[in-house]
Amino acid sequence: MNKLLLIIFIIFALKINAQTYQESIAQHRETYKNEFLENLEGPVKKEDMAYFEFYEPDTIYRVKCQFKAKKDPSTFKIPTVDGKQKEYFKYGILSFEINGKKLILNVYRSLSLMNNPKYRNYLFIPFKDQTSGKETYGGGRYLDLQTTDIQGDSVILDFNKAYNPYCAFSSGFSCPIPPKENHLKARIEAGEKNFKKAH
Repeated sequence: MNKLLLIIFIIFALKINAQTYQESIAQHRETYKNEFLENLEGPVKKEDMAYFEFYEPDTIYRVKCQFKAKKDPSTFKIPTVDGKQKEYFKYGILSFEINGKKLILNVYRSLSLMNNPKYRNYLFIPFKDQTSGKETYGGGRYLDLQTTDIQGDSVILDFNKAYNPYCAFSSGFSCPIPPKENHLKARIEAGEKNFKKAH
């Protein structure tokens, strides 16, 4: 009897935890969409809210990564879709596994944003995967981290929070193109899909 109660309790706890996670991602996405409305110069207006589309939240794509800091990083330039270049340096490398595949992503830090107190801890992860140009934006998607998210040699990376660059919504923006070293040989069926309004 005690074993049965324990099993029921574990199943109930897991169900509650899953619901809480789903709710947290739903709230994150609402906040993300609402931020567009606060930016009068942004690419999305109130009437465009119906064109957002996302994968269903899936904890498979919330992964614990091993972090390896880059020693003596040198700066390099990432090209943007409008032919410009933005200067970054490689902050470190994330190693992780999804659906049995071992994958790596490079983490970058913007030289210009480091001088802004609001963004001095900001880390940038542009990537492409095997959904790019199909279900998701062909120019790749982005993930953000803070230096404070890294605990020792590990960090949680949540692809359910992957989002589109401004260029996915409208032309006229200078969006960094994910370097080839951040092209994943895997389908990341998580985060934001293609914006459904043509531009």
